[in-house]
Amino acid sequence: MLPKTVVGFSASDIEYYWRMLTWKGTEGIDFHFTDCRLDGESLREDEMFVKDRARERIGVTGKYALLIGEDTHYRYKYVCWEAAVAIELGCTIIGVNLDGARQIVESKCPAVLMNIGAIFVPFSPLILAYALVNYRRREQGNWHLPEQIYRQLEFTI
Repeated sequence: MLPKTVVGFSASDIEYYWRMLTWKGTEGIDFHFTDCRLDGESLREDEMFVKDRARERIGVTGKYALLIGEDTHYRYKYVCWEAAVAIELGCTIIGVNLDGARQIVESKCPAVLMNIGAIFVPFSPLILAYALVNYRRREQGNWHLPEQIYRQLEFTI
């Protein structure tokens, strides 16, 4: 089984998260995903409450994947709050580009993830599984998988 992973995403990208939840059955890869969504609308504006809930979920995983879509860069509350908690806890952080990019796309990536040692990969079950097993967060920089890994995994978009 792959390590338990908390997935962060903008509300506009929830369909990608739902798709990820099906990967275990459709791709035959033993993924174990959860998220940090909250149920109580009235509590969603309280940054400390949101971060405390994120600490509860992220703290037991050590892995955090952020789905990076068209509007993720502009999400200054929940997406950034969750990512900040993952950084604080020393998690391995994987930026998952929904546009298929194999490295950081600065115009879409939230500033909180830039130059903190995260790796950036395209939205793909095979590539994400590889990154979850083989990548450990570095001290700084924006990382990506070398082209030889994509060839080895016979990955194409």
